[in-house]
Amino acid sequence: MATESCDGCGRAVQIAGGVANLWTFGGDRGEGLTLEFEDGSERFLCYDCIEELPENPCADDVTALDERV
Repeated sequence: MATESCDGCGRAVQIAGGVANLWTFGGDRGEGLTLEFEDGSERFLCYDCIEELPENPCADDVTALDERV
């Protein structure tokens, strides 16, 4: 499985898909999501960092995660 760096904490996170799992049928389980914010920016976050975001997050809230971790 491929990995991508979390924009909140910086740790390497497994992402679903890619050629490594082309012939497996057990389902791809990623460990994060790309979130798109109202200002048009996108951030990839692990599930732990997503849990730390407030109810209606903005891109500045992702920057604040970096300070807490």
